Amino acid sequence: MVNNKIIKVCGMRNANNIQQVEALPVDMIGFIFYNKSPRFVYEMPDYMPKQTRRVGVFVNEDKATIEMYVDRFGLHFVQLHGNESPEYCQSLQNSGLKIIKAFSIADARDLRHTEKYQNSCSLFLFDTKCEQYGGSGNQFDWSVLDAYTGKKPFLLSGGINSYSARALKELNHPYLAGFDLNSRFETKPAEKDISRLQNFLNELNDK
Repeated sequence: MVNNKIIKVCGMRNANNIQQVEALPVDMIGFIFYNKSPRFVYEMPDYMPKQTRRVGVFVNEDKATIEMYVDRFGLHFVQLHGNESPEYCQSLQNSGLKIIKAFSIADARDLRHTEKYQNSCSLFLFDTKCEQYGGSGNQFDWSVLDAYTGKKPFLLSGGINSYSARALKELNHPYLAGFDLNSRFETKPAEKDISRLQNFLNELNDK
């Protein structure tokens, strides 16, 4: 953890790049199993994280397919980025899976959607609302987080970049658990810039 916050780097695919990211102070590495994403993992990488938690990202996928990927890739968390119902999340959780449910946020009203999911997930993820299922690279107005009154910890996503560290350190919501990093740290889809990540993490950890 950096400054007691979970660091998740999502959208990985290349074995060497995965190893480089795992060597950083990160807690989770995400793999996207959604075939419309430019970061879609279409085959098993030659290297998978050994110390860092593995997160599989799915969009409106059926339970049997998710369980197949969990087994094959040794996933520790399942991140649901579509229109999955609280009941569906609960059914996966009842199977022993740890669930991260993503919510698309534009304004404070969107946070109300989390209320029915409080008991069926391990973590929430708040991403920027866009036409696709995440991955816009854009940032929403983080001040709306003040309207979140739930008790479930959440990861913040959407447009976080190498210049965001100062603003992130000023966020003090009691249930802000960590940060999800993706497209703004890439040289191309699924390829992360290690020096950019390292500099960002150093600044985030700088008191």
